[in-house]
Amino acid sequence: MRKVLVAVIITVFSFLSLGQAHAAGEKTGSVDVGKLFDEYEKTKEYSKGLEQKASSYEKERDVKISEIKQLQDKLNLLTEAEKEKQQKDLEDKVKAARDFTLTKETGLKKEGDDRLKEVAKDIEEATAQFAKKEGYIMIFNDRVFAYTNKANDVTDKVLEMLQANYKKVKAPSGK
Repeated sequence: MRKVLVAVIITVFSFLSLGQAHAAGEKTGSVDVGKLFDEYEKTKEYSKGLEQKASSYEKERDVKISEIKQLQDKLNLLTEAEKEKQQKDLEDKVKAARDFTLTKETGLKKEGDDRLKEVAKDIEEATAQFAKKEGYIMIFNDRVFAYTNKANDVTDKVLEMLQANYKKVKAPSGK
């Protein structure tokens, strides 16, 4: 309940500040953060890289599963004494496949989270850079509002700056 009250108070003060800013003739704007994420070149490159890694891991996992199935099929043809000897090998392969899958999934999730944070930081920095350069006192995430006038939307301008910043960083390293 206390968190809701704090959120309501912050929202009210934000709207009051916004009203005062407009009354003073100061510029405010909004950005579509989802669009910035989706259209940012770095996001696309990171997503493609993670998809390629996931595909590679799936192929490795499929090979391991295929080996397990082959071993299970062989077990069905063996005598009981031979089955007992092979059962340990089968259990080890199953455990190794589970461990492999868990390790790779965890690694991909962590890498994805790290990259998401990096992209979010880039977006935040480009938005601040744009706001300072163009004299905006506030730029809001458009998801905060139920309605915003599209005349205040600076998403495309921030996206241009974001892409330009990325090209500057990317060019010298030859990535």
